[in-house]
Amino acid sequence: MSQRSGFSYFMQGFSLIRTKGIKRFVLIPLMVNLILFSIAFTYLIKQVDIFIATLIDWIPNWLSWLTEWLSYFIWPLALITILLVFSYFFNTLANWIAAPFNGLLAEKIELHLRGKAIESGGWMDLIKDIPRTLGREFTKLLYYIPRAIGYLILFFLLPVVGQVIWFLFTAWMMAIQYCDYAFDNHKVPFPTMRKALQQETGTSIVFGSAVTLFAMVPVINFLVMPVAICGATAMWVEEFQPDLDE
Repeated sequence: MSQRSGFSYFMQGFSLIRTKGIKRFVLIPLMVNLILFSIAFTYLIKQVDIFIATLIDWIPNWLSWLTEWLSYFIWPLALITILLVFSYFFNTLANWIAAPFNGLLAEKIELHLRGKAIESGGWMDLIKDIPRTLGREFTKLLYYIPRAIGYLILFFLLPVVGQVIWFLFTAWMMAIQYCDYAFDNHKVPFPTMRKALQQETGTSIVFGSAVTLFAMVPVINFLVMPVAICGATAMWVEEFQPDLDE
């Protein structure tokens, strides 16, 4: 059983990204996250504005008193929906783009945590790993899509309960997403990785919940990808690899 909480591993990521010799490996995941989230949220907020304006135009004059009320009610609801439903979609796309660099960051963090020298690494090694890392991302996507469809239906059909289920599912997927880089670096099969996380369900869900919540916080959400990779790698070193080696 884990001696540390998933939240503590996530928070450790904030200190690990400042480690000497690590910052250059943090830069590309950070920039991918910054650019993608900025574009995506700007686009979605504009679409919400258009939707609200269109909805208000449909309201007859004798119900004009509803327009202001609807503006105040729909805006927060739309924002919460975007944060809950689309945060993982954006995260997935960002991870597809940055997957080879994320694996490299996990590798360097593991070297640091084991007290080994952090080497610069060659571009050829990075390029060589691209097919494998993208294949692993595709495997995660195949695992995610059918489950997401079912839970998304519940999200819209079951008030409160549906949203809680979706949040827990997103937290689980965040744990899988970020813990998997260290597992994949050691060629651990995807089903074995999932089984390892299931054996530490509480730690994994709490870690994933921390990632999900921080991903909803403006500005901080740009740091979530590299922070989560570092925190998940620390969890691999302390929790998962020793169990797999037994």
